[in-house]
Formats: sequence, structure tokens, C-alpha cells
Amino acid sequence: MNKRTFIRKLAGSSAGVALMPTVPAIFTACNTPAKKEESTTEKQAIAVAPWHFEISLAQWSLHRTIRAGDLDNLDFAATTKQEFGISAVEYVNQFFKDKARDQTYLAEMKQRADDAGVKSLLIMIDGEGHLGDTDEAERVKAVENHYPWLEAAKFLGCHSIRVNAAGNGTTEEVSAAAVDGLGRLATLASDYNLNVIVENHGGYSSSGQWLSGVMAEVNMDNCGTLPDFGNFCIQRDESRTCVEEYDRYKGVKELMTWAKAVSAKSHDFDEQGNEVHTDYLKMMEIVKDAGYKGYVGIEYEGKQLGEMEGIKATKALLEKVRTELTS
Repeated sequence: MNKRTFIRKLAGSSAGVALMPTVPAIFTACNTPAKKEESTTEKQAIAVAPWHFEISLAQWSLHRTIRAGDLDNLDFAATTKQEFGISAVEYVNQFFKDKARDQTYLAEMKQRADDAGVKSLLIMIDGEGHLGDTDEAERVKAVENHYPWLEAAKFLGCHSIRVNAAGNGTTEEVSAAAVDGLGRLATLASDYNLNVIVENHGGYSSSGQWLSGVMAEVNMDNCGTLPDFGNFCIQRDESRTCVEEYDRYKGVKELMTWAKAVSAKSHDFDEQGNEVHTDYLKMMEIVKDAGYKGYVGIEYEGKQLGEMEGIKATKALLEKVRTELTS
């Protein structure tokens, strides 16, 4: 896409978003091609097929190891397979921030993942501006800053980029800005057959009700959510202590309607291997009830266990819960 086409899309998408009806995303089904009628045998097979999900690894789980220089970004995919037996990864742009348009580097990343038999699912994007910025010029700049990451995600074979819907202003002001920013970016992403997915990641976005409202307003098939089990702190004080927290189970349930990925956040474990902050069985029942069958990504952030041990503990817990929910 040349610069002129890119700017034209940006200008047109803003008006398009403004005209979008405020109806739930489910009503967009009428715009999709009709599927062939399934046979009775096919329907029976679908009805009895057990619920299942695959496990992926979010690169942030190893952020201390990577920042210490003990693991190179290029080795992340192979390490994921060799150390944890996991065959799908979720990258974090912070660990190759200057490589979004470095085709040689991205080709090496892709080749190493392919050689290890690992799927590249998405790139988590931070530090590229606020898509919910109430200043239109800053918001458009943020959309432009994400553009190279769309190209990188497509090249690596990902299905999505994860973005943030941050902004300063009233609830209504940031909501309107986020609808516009996400709509612009999702319009661009559609040319690459990519999704733009939003994580509950602090501020207004950590309210399941608020973010659900934004998704309903955007109302685009390729704009969805990445519900995170633990990121539901809406406000922190000067010491970074959370002073307002949204109910995590309610929040995940609200966000699952638009989920295209799920983040299994973990910190600490008890002697039985259960996460002490989140009831994983209860949470995964919510995921199951939503009909979600994609990847669930491990995102370990604890300090009591080392990163390697924490990832393994989270994986064991997810496998245990999966068995309980499918038996």
C-alpha cells in the first residue's frame, strides 16, 4: 500500500466509523457468505465433539530473562517448544522494537519458528501511541505508528496484533476516540486479513462494560478483544497500588463475546498448584461457555517462582483444568 492510499483510507475510515450503528457485533453475521447446510451426520459429530483449547506462550512471560540478555528474541520460538512443549507463541514488540520493517530479521524469526514447528499467533504492540487519544492528530499518528506492525504480523503469519485503547478524558470522550482509532486501524488491517484485538490493560479498558461498549460501537468483524484474567485494575494511586478494581470474572465474561485470543495471567501458586489470585476452573468455565476454542496464552508475571518454573506451573494448571472441563 502506498502512502497516498494509506492516507485516503485513514480519512475515509473515520467517517465510516461515525456512521456505524450501535448494535452488537452478532448482527454482522448477515454480511457474511452463507454456509452450506451441514448434513445430519456432520451436525451429530459437532454436537458430540469435546470442547478443547490449545495452549500458547506470551513472550512477556520471559521478559526478565530476555532483558537480562539470557534469551535472544530470535530464540524465543525454539525455546518455547524445547523447554515447555508449546507450539504457538505470542510476540511482544518491545523485544524487537526497531525491526518492524527489517525484512532480513523478520525472515530469520519466521524461519526459526517454522524450523521449530511453532505457530506465530500475534504481536502485542505497546509504545506506539494511544488509539483512544482524544486529540485527533495524536490518534491518527498512533494509527500510523501501528501500520508497520501490521506488515510485520502478516509476514510472520500471525492472525492479529494486540493493541491498547488508552486515552485521557471522560469515559464518553475516550470511548468515542477509541471507537474512531480502532475503526481506522481495523480498516487498514482488513487489507492484510488481520485482526486488531484489544486487551483490558489498565484505565477505562479494564472495565469490561466500557470495553464491550467500544467493541459494539466499532462493530467490525476483524476488531475484537483479548481478555486477560488479571488486568482489571482501573485506577492506581501514586504508589502504583490498585485502588479501583473491576471484577475479573464479570469482565472476562463480558469480553468473551468478541474474543479472538485469551490471556491466562498468573502470578502465584499454592501447594496444590492452583493460582491464588484467579480461580482457573471458574475462569475457564466462562471461556468454555462462550464457545471459545482458540488458543489460551500463558502470561506468567509472578516473582516467587522463576520465569521458567512459573510458565511450567501455569501450563500444568491449564492442562489440569482442561481435563476437568472435558471429561
